Amino acid sequence: MSCFRRRKGTGTPRQRDDRGQVTAFVVVMVAALILCAGLVIDGGLALAARVRAQDEAQSASRAGAEQINLATYRASGTVVLDPAQAVSAAEGYLGGTGDRGQVSVNGDVVTVTVEATQPTQILGIVGLHSLSVSATASATAVRGITGAGQ
Repeated sequence: MSCFRRRKGTGTPRQRDDRGQVTAFVVVMVAALILCAGLVIDGGLALAARVRAQDEAQSASRAGAEQINLATYRASGTVVLDPAQAVSAAEGYLGGTGDRGQVSVNGDVVTVTVEATQPTQILGIVGLHSLSVSATASATAVRGITGAGQ
């Protein structure tokens, strides 16, 4: 007979109670995998929304850059933008696509910035319900072909 008592949990691995440890590991790993999937899926959707915003900004700026002052062009052959018509055309293009943005005209350059909001699919679980993206593009009013490959 022994005068020492064996403490609970100090025996061999078979004698210890390990119940519940695997559950905690699985919960942490599943949460990490869902977060990674959210970053991949929602990040990809945000990149696609950025590309879409860039396309819309480029198209709107081109629409604005087409609005030249015809009286000046006919009189002197010089390409000069009509700023009011350029802004109106670019905003009209954005209105037709449902996007929102800002249009500015500086000389013969039309600059359009498009802002879009992409709803998240998975990251909403952690409280991130949308991602904001923006893109800016400029177009210059020119006459004819100005260089090789154009």
